[in-house]
Amino acid sequence: MERIENIYLVLSGKGGVGKSTVATQLSLSLANQGRRVGLLDIDLCGPSIPTMLGVSSDKVTQGEKGWIPVKVAGQENLQVMSLGFLLANKDDAVIWRGPKKNAMIKQFLKDVDWGEEPLDFLIIDTPPGTSDEHISVVETLQGVRNPDGVILVSTPQGMSISDVRREIAFCKRAGLTITGMIENMSGYTCPHCNTCTNIFSSGGAKSLADMAGIPFLADIPIDPRIAETEDSGESFVTKFKDSVAANKLNSVAQLMVSKQESKENK
Repeated sequence: MERIENIYLVLSGKGGVGKSTVATQLSLSLANQGRRVGLLDIDLCGPSIPTMLGVSSDKVTQGEKGWIPVKVAGQENLQVMSLGFLLANKDDAVIWRGPKKNAMIKQFLKDVDWGEEPLDFLIIDTPPGTSDEHISVVETLQGVRNPDGVILVSTPQGMSISDVRREIAFCKRAGLTITGMIENMSGYTCPHCNTCTNIFSSGGAKSLADMAGIPFLADIPIDPRIAETEDSGESFVTKFKDSVAANKLNSVAQLMVSKQESKENK
């Protein structure tokens, strides 16, 4: 952990808001910008990131210094670690009590060998909520160093926003720095007439960010091609780099890079 330049947690108060998608696409965008990136999937009951990156059939190996993460084909700067690689069958249900989950999270944080060269970024995809998994991550990291930031993900509708309020309260109590908030699934623009329809309403996350005094990073529109590329294990931000959604994600990644460069120049 001491050799990783930047550690970011991706949190959401509610499931199904696209947290893993944001974590995956930000990692791909950072790798496209020449940064060395590790993506750690600690959503133990729903390890979907191997499928999103097209590496679900790969396996991690044990090295002298710990588990060796999977390198993503076509993305030489990106490595990923997930419980999905350790399951005998990818459709197996993970039915674990809290202590076993906590032990696995600590092992992921302490016993993964990310390589000889330090990572520029470690992106940690967490399960939804503010449960014992989050406490284990924070306590384990803070035993070594504080994470550099938290990226909150929400959809625009009120129910999701109310859950994000709890996530903000968790971050404050845990002493975590909130980098900002992303509003995912923020409107859908028809490809034929360019009319924008706010399927899940719009602007709720930005209003909450303003009220809480935290930065609003991006409003990412619904784009069916995100699901299509992730189902086939392709990089959306690479394949559709000129799309509105990819530009928004790339701008967040660029902000993270800029923060790293500012830190290095101090």
